[in-house]
Amino acid sequence: MQAELEVVAEAAEASESLHAFFDRVAQERRENNPQAMAFALAGTEREFDYLGRLNIPSLENTLAELEMARRHRAEMDAFDRDQLSGQDALSWDIMAWQLDQQISGAEFIWHDFPVNQLMAIHNMLPGFMTGQHPLRNDRDVDFYLQRLAQFPAAFQGTVDVVAHRVEQGVLPPRFAIEKTIRDSRAFIAGDPAENPLVTELIAQAGRTGTLSDDRIAGLEAELADAVAEHVVPAYALLADYLESLLPLADSNDGVWRLPNGEAYYRWITRGHTTTDLSPEEIHALGLSEVERIEAEMDDILCAQGYCDGTVGERMAALNAEERFLFEDSDAGREAILEAYREIVAEIEQGLDGWFHDGPTAPVEVRRVPIYREATAFGAYYMRPPSDGSRPGIFFANLRSVDEHPRFGLRTLAYHEAIPGHHLQITRMQSMAGVPEFRRSISLHAHAEGWALYAERLAWEMGFHEDPYDNLGRLQAELFRAVRLVVDTGMHHYRWSRERGIDYMQSVTGMPATDVEAEIERYLVIPGQANSFKVGMMRMQAMRERAEQALGEDFDIRDFHRVILDNGAMPLELLDRVVDEWIDASH
Repeated sequence: MQAELEVVAEAAEASESLHAFFDRVAQERRENNPQAMAFALAGTEREFDYLGRLNIPSLENTLAELEMARRHRAEMDAFDRDQLSGQDALSWDIMAWQLDQQISGAEFIWHDFPVNQLMAIHNMLPGFMTGQHPLRNDRDVDFYLQRLAQFPAAFQGTVDVVAHRVEQGVLPPRFAIEKTIRDSRAFIAGDPAENPLVTELIAQAGRTGTLSDDRIAGLEAELADAVAEHVVPAYALLADYLESLLPLADSNDGVWRLPNGEAYYRWITRGHTTTDLSPEEIHALGLSEVERIEAEMDDILCAQGYCDGTVGERMAALNAEERFLFEDSDAGREAILEAYREIVAEIEQGLDGWFHDGPTAPVEVRRVPIYREATAFGAYYMRPPSDGSRPGIFFANLRSVDEHPRFGLRTLAYHEAIPGHHLQITRMQSMAGVPEFRRSISLHAHAEGWALYAERLAWEMGFHEDPYDNLGRLQAELFRAVRLVVDTGMHHYRWSRERGIDYMQSVTGMPATDVEAEIERYLVIPGQANSFKVGMMRMQAMRERAEQALGEDFDIRDFHRVILDNGAMPLELLDRVVDEWIDASH
């Protein structure tokens, strides 16, 4: 008996040491990322050490992150993986997978595009400042001003890391440079007092009522001065530098044009899909799924009297029908947001029978800030902070009402909010008994695979009874299948940007503005678009496997708990977790 107790005590001590290691790794990873550190420490005294700081890009930080990954991976071998079990073993495997993937891509450390039209410092940093920097009291305003004062350093660091990549023969596509110049100059045009970094914070202060009267009295002038002194020169620096690159930027092609670009694309695709599927296999899978989904859509369209033309042509015609469009006005755009809110509220009340537990935080629907609309995603989700000071947010891009036909609203809401990203991420954030990195990890195949699975699940739950709503769902799935074709087409098979646009528009019937933004997204974030459909199909296969094995004992609520309440992980590990659950459920 005493020997058994000693074994239990040793196991507990090992578990504590392993958790301490995980916590140290998470801490060290964020040391050069004060924005993430402040987010993780929200509501604690240590948060104040980071709230006034921005991430400053540098060559040294990039190299240090790689060396840190190598050191952390070597340190993991101090723990005997064979002696671990349960969540400790799973945590070890997830971290090892992440580090191994990062280390295996060491030769591609400079192959990404820190400056692009979609997700770069010129549009992401203002979004962070106005959407994630807290505004709970006067002291938070001081931290906000400190961060504004660091814009010049952050933008200079960005120029430095881009210049180094240029020396290695790695330039963004020409359109990305041109649009970044355009948006950067537009952001600082006009009166600093009208800059979003001023107006958004003033509006937020009005909504929250958390600032003192004395601070509010001089706030606009204080912020405008900071924008004029720090923000305007920073943006001008970036735009001027990018102007100097235009004579060199003569390509809008995929990453095959980069040094060893084919190998880079295979590596980055594995990181995004968390599978060993090759570009060739993904391309073939996309073509097969396009054919399958088109056939299903054709049946529904013909049943509604739309039988002539390709599926894409018929969907484009539907998208132009007045009955499916909102008014192109401020009132029409507000009506779109209100419709999304109603859809989310409705399905949140209909989760019983499909999930044991719902989301652990509220969710809001908001408009993508107007200054970001031109090149931002069509929609995206922002997770709530750990201290609960802000809800999760489903942002809808209202640059064009044509991108929000009535038959597409439900599917987008289900993807971004419930039962998609909001349910998924808040469940992950509430996990107990696991290291902190498991509650904040981001893996596209799991996250986007679940959100696409959730779109179909909502149909199974009875929330797409209208045939046009179901067409919207299938169009969204067709769009994700097309992504497999065009992403591999442009980056592996050397399709042009224009060929990608033509293919996507002809097959899906999506609006031209939406298609152009999507194709240009894939060109600057290679491989990520493959994660949606690959993740969804793997999760569907897991469910089918469980249904066949368990028969009448299969409970969809239990399956969803396994997928969600273990948090994000590579699909190859999720396959194992599901199989272990199936074996334990017999």
